[in-house]
Amino acid sequence: MEEKRLLIIIPAYNEEENIERVVDNIIENYSQYDYVVVNDGSRDRTLDICKEKGYNYLNMPINVGLSGGVQAGMMYAYEHGYDYAIQFDGDGQHDPKYIDDMIRKMEEGYDICIGSRFVTEKKPKSLRMLGSNMISFIIRLTTRKKVKDPTSGMRMFNKDTIKIMAETFDYGPEPDTMAHLIRCGAKVCEIQVEMHERVAGESYLNLRRSIKYMTHMFFSIIFIQWCRKEVRIGGNKK
Repeated sequence: MEEKRLLIIIPAYNEEENIERVVDNIIENYSQYDYVVVNDGSRDRTLDICKEKGYNYLNMPINVGLSGGVQAGMMYAYEHGYDYAIQFDGDGQHDPKYIDDMIRKMEEGYDICIGSRFVTEKKPKSLRMLGSNMISFIIRLTTRKKVKDPTSGMRMFNKDTIKIMAETFDYGPEPDTMAHLIRCGAKVCEIQVEMHERVAGESYLNLRRSIKYMTHMFFSIIFIQWCRKEVRIGGNKK
């Protein structure tokens, strides 16, 4: 059987303190996978590090945000014929050791696999987790599918969904897109993973931005998603 080709997409914005550790770990310990760093208009030395180290990278001349960065990676994956693509944070929170398990799960017939913190573990009590629970509830209400960790940034896509993410400009790697794709017939699964704490740098999501993000997701899933064009996924299997 021909081995499946997988691309790790690493969006990076001002990750000079993390990117070398993240990419070197992939190169040294997970060389069976390809990767591409998407430098999203960083204002620090992220791009310089990629050049100095000879990393495989795409350079966005301006900051286009996470959605634009991931889409650039998906376009790369689609153009180069990858079977799977996985979104990886540039801050080192995601661990490549789970990739094989995710591929095996995908080969059961799934279109998207989420690296979830809460398949077997309970969510801690916090304002952010309250928002996560509310998003899970709204996704289940609108799709009849239970997604335990809808805000996880560790998501794997198959060829069908890579093509959709690459060709559709408003399909960001967010819970509202997951909900829409589920309604279009995508089969989504989750596997338990452990995520690391950010070692260096600052997270984009502070309290104010977290509240704004959660509010946007609620509104989008409940109202906006119904206006999006339906796409065909694997014959629209349910």
